[in-house]
Amino acid sequence: MDSLAMYSNMNFPAPLAALGFLAACAATVLCGCTVLAALFLGKRRIAVVTIGVVAPCAVLYLGLLFGFSFSSRDISLARGQEKYFCEIDCHLAYSIVDVKQDLAAASRRYVITLRTRFDETTISSRRPKGRPLTPSPRTMQLVDASGAHYLPEAIVGTPLLTPLIPGQSYTTQVIFQMPPHATDPKLLIQTTPQWPDHIVIGDENSWLHGKTYLAL
Repeated sequence: MDSLAMYSNMNFPAPLAALGFLAACAATVLCGCTVLAALFLGKRRIAVVTIGVVAPCAVLYLGLLFGFSFSSRDISLARGQEKYFCEIDCHLAYSIVDVKQDLAAASRRYVITLRTRFDETTISSRRPKGRPLTPSPRTMQLVDASGAHYLPEAIVGTPLLTPLIPGQSYTTQVIFQMPPHATDPKLLIQTTPQWPDHIVIGDENSWLHGKTYLAL
């Protein structure tokens, strides 16, 4: 998940993760169709051989999936440090640039200014400089020291789905309310989970994978 220059939502190369997932899906469908057809035609040997060929590949994929999850760890980035999101390419980076707190007796209110930036150094020289990129939907939560999660009360400013061109950035204010007993909050921003994320090798949303947080 981390390197000397970049912290991201992946700890496995995103292009390889995408190719591996697509290959696994194709192999599963092909295997299923072959086995069903063989059984329908009474060719049990073909069905057994097909399963015997695909099973080791499935074991390898699951081994990589859980291996990269178990090798990951939770990371808290300091204010100003950026978390990149890799969706084939790692173009978009998010960071906290300001935090305002209202620690009233009845609740704790945080107004977090989040910056979204399209890192122009991550694009190919062949990519048109003026071509915009629309971010994927993001889910944001504050997580306290006990592990409790809190969703935003309001989001103001530039919407997080606003397209950017290389080198462009914008800020968004995210407002949270937390109970007074909640301590040491940190922001977790993720790609809004879809079912494939759970079985993509190295994805932060995959089973048992560590998370990259933004410290307040």
